[in-house]
Amino acid sequence: MESFHVRNGTTKLHVIADGPAGDPAPILCVHGFPEIAASWRFQIEYFARVGRRIAAMDVRGYGQSDAPREVEAYKMTTICKDVVAVIDALGGRAILFGHDWGAPIVWQTALRHPDKVAAVASLAVPYVPVGDTNQLDLQRAVSDSQFFYQLYFQKPGVAEAELAADPDPLGKIYYTFSGALRHGFAGSEGPDMLTVDGVPRPDRFPDWMAAKGPDAPYLDDMVLPDPFPSWMDDAYMLACRTAFRRSGWHGPLNRYRAQDIDFAERGPVVNRKLVQPSCFIAGTLDVSRAQVRGFDLYSDPGAHCADYRGTTLIEDVGHWVQQEAPEATNAALQAFVQSV
Repeated sequence: MESFHVRNGTTKLHVIADGPAGDPAPILCVHGFPEIAASWRFQIEYFARVGRRIAAMDVRGYGQSDAPREVEAYKMTTICKDVVAVIDALGGRAILFGHDWGAPIVWQTALRHPDKVAAVASLAVPYVPVGDTNQLDLQRAVSDSQFFYQLYFQKPGVAEAELAADPDPLGKIYYTFSGALRHGFAGSEGPDMLTVDGVPRPDRFPDWMAAKGPDAPYLDDMVLPDPFPSWMDDAYMLACRTAFRRSGWHGPLNRYRAQDIDFAERGPVVNRKLVQPSCFIAGTLDVSRAQVRGFDLYSDPGAHCADYRGTTLIEDVGHWVQQEAPEATNAALQAFVQSV
């Protein structure tokens, strides 16, 4: 696997890649929180093997990419320009895969730089247009009564200190939002309580935030598995721990803190449909689908997409879908790429 750096202005971005050069529509993968480019290792191996050029970037603030200190350095418009810089290094136009925070990053890149993006696959987080309501303001309105992790992340230095002090925050976070633990949360009645006649019931998903006070630590009540699930293999976990020791936590957390800036700069993307070919892939046990209480975020993932190629929900899988279920995810991504 190749490893190289690309620059967006003075910011250096680390990229890994494989597969033959000259692909007219190479694939670029964008990870989320708190991951690194290697979270796409199964997809890189698969698509390179079937003859496609595929790359994954360390988003700024992560891994071997630069990690500026200023919150403004992590606003969405700047990160989209990072993605474009990598696309240009790959040939000038690409198919984008985005997971977690990577999903909004790839949608926004597609909206703001349409000539650079051939198609978009969103994993875990479906496309929802930016509107005229600041989602953080909605959470601030109820912040005295309930915990919300994104508000906890707003306080400079607080989450950084907690995450840096814990012996293995990554192990706890990955396991907490995995399908393996969601099964356990279903209780004595088992995981079938999460569905009715096979239809997901997000109101029955245990809310990991519900029992926490508004000022509770983020890692409160998270546990380490023994043993880790197989996808949390030693090599990957070592790579992640090494990466976060190198870059720290301020960059990943500043992405959350930059959302008020994003809202102020929303003009060009307000209420726009995603016009490129798109698809959505997620695990049925992903807690993201129930983040808005009483609403299934996965009920209609293509509602705001002009050229929607379909939804794939993978049974018994949690938030880290491309790692927890690489074969099923790769099959869905390959079908999408072939349709494009």
